[in-house]
Amino acid sequence: LIPIYFICLLWGGENRAKITFKFFVYTLAGSLFMLGGLIYLYLHTSGAHTFSIDALYAAGQSLDAVHQGYVFWAMFIAFAVKMPVFPFHTWQPDTYTVAPSQGTMLLSGIMLKMGTFGVIRWLLPLAPLGVERWGHLAITLAVIGIVYASCIAIVQKDFKRLIAYSSIAHVGLIAAGILSANIQGVQGSMIQMLSHGVNVVGLFFIVDILQKRFNTREIGFLGGIRNVNPQFAVFFLIILLGSVALPLTNGFIGEFLLLNGLYQHNAWMAAFAGLSVILGAVYMLRSYQSIMLGEVNDRTALFAPLETSEKAVLIIICAAIIVFGVFPKPLTDICSPAVDQLVGNIKIALGK
Repeated sequence: LIPIYFICLLWGGENRAKITFKFFVYTLAGSLFMLGGLIYLYLHTSGAHTFSIDALYAAGQSLDAVHQGYVFWAMFIAFAVKMPVFPFHTWQPDTYTVAPSQGTMLLSGIMLKMGTFGVIRWLLPLAPLGVERWGHLAITLAVIGIVYASCIAIVQKDFKRLIAYSSIAHVGLIAAGILSANIQGVQGSMIQMLSHGVNVVGLFFIVDILQKRFNTREIGFLGGIRNVNPQFAVFFLIILLGSVALPLTNGFIGEFLLLNGLYQHNAWMAAFAGLSVILGAVYMLRSYQSIMLGEVNDRTALFAPLETSEKAVLIIICAAIIVFGVFPKPLTDICSPAVDQLVGNIKIALGK
């Protein structure tokens, strides 16, 4: 929180002080909910009170459904702010837009995943009865956020802000998959956490390249870049296809698994969450069409060639998208043992 705060405050764009303060307050307030939940569990540890993780797990699982519900909401609100999930998302679009590109990459690629990791590492093991009782409501919030953010992304004119709303939709999908609390949902979400991190960093890097050359992120001011630099258009297309989860890209396997897990939990929720695939293709392909295709204008005709360092970064990102899309088994093999144990422990706690 502190490093990102200063990155945004010192090197951010217009209105950075106000927006960064909002981000700081939101995140700190969410952390207070988690602190309250941990203190509540600390007071329920057996014997000498301790903050040992195993003792906190045991304390949480020893509570009845009502008291686990308190823990569930304390933890969920904290992580929902961090991810973010609707309706705790309002800090994110402004912060992503005003932050420098490096700060946005850290926020979206790493810091955001702390929220989803927290749900897996803390929420599910601590309050399995709470997840069973309240998980459906939390999934509903996540699905609302998916559709809401996707619809808003369609009408965005600022490409960076479009990606910010796209990120809300993707993270809502990840959160819904985790809260389905079954093997496919959790495993798919874990894989998608990695895939989204790669793809969103690639998209924000594309934005940075455009902004450096044209001093604008407005989609309507661009066009025809493929005619000037077809190599850049190919890099952009590969990253975009990974983001919309095209088969044989890294975004596909995780999204397929988590939607399958969500379908096992609730078919209607899976259907609405699946709209993210359609809506995501709409706003991403439209943005590609507007930026890369069409006629070259006076601004884009001056597109400077990619630097060697920029090519290197784009090649690494595109290679990861293709390699993990074609060969996802290493990712599933890494995730499977931990997911099997986690879901198995949840079933034992629920008496299933």
